[in-house]
Amino acid sequence: MADAQKRLSHTTLKRRQRFHPKRDVRPAVLAKANRLVISAAAFIGLSFLAIVILQAVLG
Repeated sequence: MADAQKRLSHTTLKRRQRFHPKRDVRPAVLAKANRLVISAAAFIGLSFLAIVILQAVLG
C-alpha cells in the first residue's frame, strides 16, 4: 500500500499542472490581484513612513 502511495505522489509531482479554464482562475485576474496587493502594500508603507517623518519633524 505504501508502494502505491509513493508511486501516486511521484506521478502527481512529476506531472506539470496546466491551466484549466473552468476550474482555475485566469492568469490575467491573478496578475491584476498581484498588482493590487503590491500597490496597497506600497501605500501602507509610504503612509507609515510619512507619519514617522511627520512625528519626527513636529516632535
